[in-house]
Amino acid sequence: MRIGLTYDLKADVKPDCTCSDDALEEYDSLETIEALESVCKSNGHDVVRLGGGRAFLEKVLRERVDLVFNIAEGRGTYRSREAQVPSVLEMLNIPYCGSDPQCLAVSLDKPLTKSILASCGIATPEWKVVSTVVELEAINWHDFPYPAFVKPAYEGSSKGIRFASVIENADQMLCVVGNVLADYKQPVIVEEFITGEEVTVGVLGNENPSIIGIMRVLPRKKKDHFIYSLEVKRDWENMVEYECPAKLGDATNKRISEAALKVFNILGCRDFSRVDFRVKQDGTPYFLEINPLPGLNPKSGDIVIMSGKMGWTYKSLVSAILAAAMKRYGFAS
Repeated sequence: MRIGLTYDLKADVKPDCTCSDDALEEYDSLETIEALESVCKSNGHDVVRLGGGRAFLEKVLRERVDLVFNIAEGRGTYRSREAQVPSVLEMLNIPYCGSDPQCLAVSLDKPLTKSILASCGIATPEWKVVSTVVELEAINWHDFPYPAFVKPAYEGSSKGIRFASVIENADQMLCVVGNVLADYKQPVIVEEFITGEEVTVGVLGNENPSIIGIMRVLPRKKKDHFIYSLEVKRDWENMVEYECPAKLGDATNKRISEAALKVFNILGCRDFSRVDFRVKQDGTPYFLEINPLPGLNPKSGDIVIMSGKMGWTYKSLVSAILAAAMKRYGFAS
């Protein structure tokens, strides 16, 4: 089979000079592309690098591929950027790995995702959305439950999430939300901070999706109101330990697994995904966000680390994702 790889490399994207210092955080390194290419080739496939942006548009029309392995994050800061490449592939009737444009667009819009899931009975922290400074100043923040947590509404890879994102009072709220509005040029979501364990869950498959693993993120140094922030992700080897399977007890892990599968199915995810929760002491998992396009860096990708701790090799993980997509399209694997 001839497989196309779609991706956005950090080196290929030129950020606006007014952008935040984490503007390229979502984009991939050459290391990831080479690792994916190696797995596909080792499984007997021919591989074509289609890339992203305008280069992708030219190559996808020129190259004849049977299936695309898509990890392209899309360009820009708007809420459906991750749907760019899948939308083109749908238009051209080219099969591809991963979720469809609707799922990707909805999932990147954190407030919309929370609204949908809350209406389906999924526990999620209380939240407000702030779109402008005028809105920010009109809200009585003294009544919001503290501590609170602030992040951009349409980002991933912990963009805009720093240690300072945990808010203790109304004065802090005005300052931090105002800065995020200015830096990311999109609405801000303000959430109730859930005291508890940070976990992320990998999901694989389609008709009967399964749990890859439940991974708990543990800070190496005890910290009040720990969050899985950008500072942590950039220095994860020194700042956190990953516990997988999570030692939270069978009953709690069952609740987390059931919630992750329910989220996966409600949002219409395909092939693979990663779901993040905070788990209260009583065992209740609170949905934070979902990533239907989780990073596959062979060293630092959360779903890669998780699967490795569950006994998978990088090749077996990528091959399983590819096999799920091929089965969905009716290809022989």
